[in-house]
Amino acid sequence: MGCQQNNFAPVSVTGELNYLLDNGIRPVNYAYAREDGLPQRTGVLQPTAVTIHNARLLEQPASLDRQGFQRVEQASTVADLEDETQVRERYYAEAEALIRQQTGAVKVVIFDHTIRVDQQGRESQGLREPVRYVHNDQTERSAIRRVRDHLPAEEAEQRLLKRFAIINLWRPIGGPVFSTPLALCDATSMRPEDLLPSDLVYRDKVGETFSVRANPEHRWYYYPQLRPEEALLLKIYDSRSDGTARLSAHTAFDDPTTAPDAPPRRSIELRTLVFFDE
Repeated sequence: MGCQQNNFAPVSVTGELNYLLDNGIRPVNYAYAREDGLPQRTGVLQPTAVTIHNARLLEQPASLDRQGFQRVEQASTVADLEDETQVRERYYAEAEALIRQQTGAVKVVIFDHTIRVDQQGRESQGLREPVRYVHNDQTERSAIRRVRDHLPAEEAEQRLLKRFAIINLWRPIGGPVFSTPLALCDATSMRPEDLLPSDLVYRDKVGETFSVRANPEHRWYYYPQLRPEEALLLKIYDSRSDGTARLSAHTAFDDPTTAPDAPPRRSIELRTLVFFDE
């Protein structure tokens, strides 16, 4: 008998999250399979048991500018979110409109997307696995470089004079997320010293991301059984420095309440530059 959605969601679960052990050595992640089976990631992970709270039970819903993440209720009209053409021709425009509506941005530029599937054989289909270590996708340096990479030179310099952000849009595909849901760290519980710059090596360039070291003050949340009609907005970077959440951190985790026969998680995430007229 297949896995059925459980209408009971716990107040919290205990999950093991992979932080980075801060040993003073700058970690390196490779965005491609390395030769001779070398590891795609350096650094020592520090598995840590944490309480992950049910974000659906928050008295005030989490918001991008406070906690650094936000749930939105809006189904996609795209029939197949694993079809490259449909994603680029239809989902990009749909996502851009959603982010503009939710943030008040004057311009949104989608610069890439990734489909992740938690099952064997995904590599042959060009799919990636869920990321099971605590991270943030951009540092300030790499965020600024993204603007210059994806806009004409003159426009980029003008946009950098005003507020801009990087926001990810994360959505389940095909059904609710039962396995490897996304854990989200409340931005108000994070400190600058928790963030460890890390190299992200592509075949043609080197980017920069944040790994995260363990801090017992971190408050973690998740949305149990997130549906395809829902999506998550994740604050990756914000140039505003007036107390607004500038970033958060996230990771996939193994939910101990997941049924053994639960279907694998399928999800799509878009990464976007978001510009404001302020």
